[in-house]
Amino acid sequence: MTQHYNQFGQPVGPAMPDWSERPLPGKVTIDGDYCRIEPLDAARHGNDLFQAWEQAADGRDWTWLLAEPFNSVDAFLAYIEQSVKGQDPRHYAVIDRRSGKAVGTLALMRQQPQHGVIEVGHVTFSPLLKQSPLSSEAQFLLMRYVFDTLGYRRYEWKCDSLNAPSRRAALRLGFSYEGTFRQALVYKGRSRDTAWFSIIDSEWPLTKKALSQWLAATNFDAQGKQRNSLATLRQRLAGE
Repeated sequence: MTQHYNQFGQPVGPAMPDWSERPLPGKVTIDGDYCRIEPLDAARHGNDLFQAWEQAADGRDWTWLLAEPFNSVDAFLAYIEQSVKGQDPRHYAVIDRRSGKAVGTLALMRQQPQHGVIEVGHVTFSPLLKQSPLSSEAQFLLMRYVFDTLGYRRYEWKCDSLNAPSRRAALRLGFSYEGTFRQALVYKGRSRDTAWFSIIDSEWPLTKKALSQWLAATNFDAQGKQRNSLATLRQRLAGE
């Protein structure tokens, strides 16, 4: 990487004379082949989401979330209504296009439009969505919106450092691990070290191409099994 210096001979970052503040994420609907992303709404999505979470055998999926499992649909609806009042986080529902039902949620948060930095968080995927093309496409659609439509420079993923499934998901999707912030939070009565991951705009074209190829119908056989893993596709494209 080329090193830049100021008039005092000190090393500085590259100049960005054409940079301007990015738009905030909006109440958009984004269609994919397997799923649709749309603004989260308690009345429209709450019952579907509550029923989707009832498919889980236990409450382990809530261990690293800020909330606990909800015992009633009314409590869950109240939680959603409170969550969507502001614009940061901006919450979205993930809709299974085959069933037309909401099967998970995620959000764009810690929005820094002046720097072009944003984080994907509050990822709450039900058993009806996890480990399926829907979950990967939901993440892809939001990434594409942030980089291609809004023009952000940096897309972050953060999780409890002990949350191994979240760490694996970040690396699989193409995020780079940047380090761990020790004792970053106290939640649910316990201390949390936070692992940081990111994709930056220069990495997005390769990440986008790999995800697009992985999500293509031709990458799955008649039983829905992948022909090529996302890691294999990314390595192949990186070598071209």
